[in-house]
Amino acid sequence: MLTTSLIALPLAGALAVFLLPASKEWVGSLALAVALAELGLWITGFFGKRQFDFGSAKIQFEQKHAWISDLGISYHVGLFGFSLWLVGLTVVVMTAAIAYGLWAGRERANAYYALMLFLTGAVVCVFTAQDLILFYVAYEAMMIPLYVLIGVWGGARRLQATFKFVAYTMAGSLLMFATIVVYGISHGFDLTSAQQSGSVWLFLGFAAAFTVKAPLFPLHGWLADAYRESPPEVAAVLSGVVSKVAIFGFLRIALTQFPGPTHDLRTLFLTLSAVGLVYGSLLAFRAPDVRGIVAYSSLAQMSLIGLGVFSQNELSLSGSVLQMVNHGLISTALFLLAGVIEMRTHTGALARLGGMARGRPILASLIVSIGVISLAVPGSNAFAGEFMILAGAFQRGWGWAIPGLVAMVLAAMYMLRLISAVLHRELGESVTKKAPDVRPAELCVIGALLAAMLALSVWPAAISKRSFACLDQTQTTSASSSTPAQFGLACVPSPSSTEQTR
Repeated sequence: MLTTSLIALPLAGALAVFLLPASKEWVGSLALAVALAELGLWITGFFGKRQFDFGSAKIQFEQKHAWISDLGISYHVGLFGFSLWLVGLTVVVMTAAIAYGLWAGRERANAYYALMLFLTGAVVCVFTAQDLILFYVAYEAMMIPLYVLIGVWGGARRLQATFKFVAYTMAGSLLMFATIVVYGISHGFDLTSAQQSGSVWLFLGFAAAFTVKAPLFPLHGWLADAYRESPPEVAAVLSGVVSKVAIFGFLRIALTQFPGPTHDLRTLFLTLSAVGLVYGSLLAFRAPDVRGIVAYSSLAQMSLIGLGVFSQNELSLSGSVLQMVNHGLISTALFLLAGVIEMRTHTGALARLGGMARGRPILASLIVSIGVISLAVPGSNAFAGEFMILAGAFQRGWGWAIPGLVAMVLAAMYMLRLISAVLHRELGESVTKKAPDVRPAELCVIGALLAAMLALSVWPAAISKRSFACLDQTQTTSASSSTPAQFGLACVPSPSSTEQTR
């Protein structure tokens, strides 16, 4: 029941919040209470009567009920090691976002918090779905609150940002729906029992939709406007959680159900990831505002994670899951810090900022601490994730590690530029001496995210060694003799085994 409860609790909470006749403070408090209950429910997966077994490759906390029996479509949910961590990332980020929205005092509170909770349930459903139709329904349901949150509560150019976001995502979603129908009818809709496919076109249908959502180069055109015009906490959710849905799709569907096409097109996707990594870093270095730097650095980080996924070995895949969690925490904290800065100065333009370290020691400490972690300095959680990905890419071919090294240098340049522009130099024209330091409510939210980063800095293996239970077994297993049920997705076909089969 745990998996279904993780989906149902925020959905029920969304209905209760929407109908509650109370002030925005009480409505926001109820939404935060639901989000905290969701976080507590996720933690029971580790410490409850039935604990998650990270040593098992089998699906756990599974529930399956017939939905459309004639087509073999069912409500089928469950958790693997890596999906448990992504669900955890979701509930942590959404709790932080709701808490920030409560502090910011969002208007139309009933609708706002109901949409945030509905989004939580939809994303959790995507990460736990084991049926392609259920995956698609949750995938599309996830987009509905995002359209409204950006279009209603966004900035001055919110309508343009929403239109671009809708245009890109709808094109990808329609293509994926057509692909699911064709694939499901011929191979089955249940991911734990569906037959693998050798169709390059079906693989590309899924890949295009996931590339848009991530976003990855070259289908990232919606990113800048959406991240800049969204409320800070919605931008944090877009970058920290929604982008991971696409990488989950590559892991859960592309690699396991299309081993042949993945092998054939691996070089193409490695190349696109490498280009996106350097390109995103260059755009971040040139961005004129705080949100622009964080947005384009997200493009670079998602490309780095894509490099790890398509390198397809134990190091790179485990590093990719770790880095998804790392990036989710870091980008969420940075977008919330951008909101803190904008609330005090009414701008995010670097040219109008400066000198904010004076008289604001907590703000300065948070920006420097999170900025340094995002640089992937040795000993940080980001260092562990990036090192594993680059080491895995090096195993695939030493040339694939070079873009990662270049991007690390560029990351140091654009993050140090952000820190200097906000905290140092002369007092900016939009910065007043009376602008307050970080308040206790803001510190609780961003400080909790920083604490999670520090915990993973101490023990990154909590995720990297507990994501794929049987990767080692696949080194000696032929992909052709293994069924999707054996892979589950706790066992991703290794490159060597796939190549031997071919």
